[in-house]
Amino acid sequence: MTARVHAHAFLDHAEPRVGSTVPAAPSEVRLWFSENLEPAFSTLKVVNASGQQVDEGDARVDPAKPNQLAISLKPLQPGDYTVRWRVVSVDTHATEGDFNFRVGR
Repeated sequence: MTARVHAHAFLDHAEPRVGSTVPAAPSEVRLWFSENLEPAFSTLKVVNASGQQVDEGDARVDPAKPNQLAISLKPLQPGDYTVRWRVVSVDTHATEGDFNFRVGR
């Protein structure tokens, strides 16, 4: 008998990188996960230090790379930003988290 393995989609890496400082504002945030994602139930949001949403609201899973989630950004000013994500892997397990990055010095 074979046991069924339940996997969760954990954040593998991100661009901009978790906790990084980037010299210029990125045009998008891209996240890579350990499992393929269910596009209809995966969300991504980016907010500034005041809690205002600074993304374009177009979070999407790349059909060619189903473990990748991206969102376009509005023009960002220097400062701190928080990326918040909630994803559901294709095996229906949900995970969520957040991380910060900084634009400027």
